[in-house]
Amino acid sequence: MEIKILGSGCQKCIKLAEATEQAAKELGIEINLEKVTDIEKIMSYSVMSTPALVVDGVVKIKGRVPSKDEIKKILS
Repeated sequence: MEIKILGSGCQKCIKLAEATEQAAKELGIEINLEKVTDIEKIMSYSVMSTPALVVDGVVKIKGRVPSKDEIKKILS
């Protein structure tokens, strides 16, 4: 599963990355996590507010840090 965290590398982006990794680990899912900080690449996803969670090329969450349980639902 390809996961991208879109954002500048701010504290919220870091929290989202950590929560996503933990959720995947708890579900037993292997993910490839990439942190995207390039503003042009972020805008190519039509994301104007970060952080954003992209799963297999589809933006699932943007502008907030979801709970770990919400991330689990998205990943499963």
